[in-house]
Amino acid sequence: MWIYLILMVALVIIDQVIKAAIVSHIALGASTSIVTGLLSLTNLHNNGAAWSILEGKMWFLYLISVIALIVMGYLLWRLRGKWLYEVGISLMIAGTLGNFIDRLRIGYVVDMFQLDFINFTIFNFADSCLTVGVIFILIGVLRDDSFEK
Repeated sequence: MWIYLILMVALVIIDQVIKAAIVSHIALGASTSIVTGLLSLTNLHNNGAAWSILEGKMWFLYLISVIALIVMGYLLWRLRGKWLYEVGISLMIAGTLGNFIDRLRIGYVVDMFQLDFINFTIFNFADSCLTVGVIFILIGVLRDDSFEK
């Protein structure tokens, strides 16, 4: 169980370091190409959730984050010993914490990764942790024998 706590802390630190670097090196709204036609870095402030839904509803986003963290903490404890679930939930907790820290500290979430080859929302490292965490959990569910009839 300690390894997952270390993983979560490391991912939150990585998320916060990336966001601090972006804020200090890229002007708000500016963009820098990393891989031409594929990936750019930008500095975007999002005071909502994914795709800017619930924009300006910070009290609701705080509440949802706290509830999600409690539920995920319980599930992490309940599903201990099932490594796919543990990794997935740990990634999701780290992603939730990374964005929650931004909302508490500065009132918005810093987003920076822009996919240039597709019209997709700009996202951050914490969002990536959430997405990969969901993928791990889906794989765990698909591989879990207890769901078979």
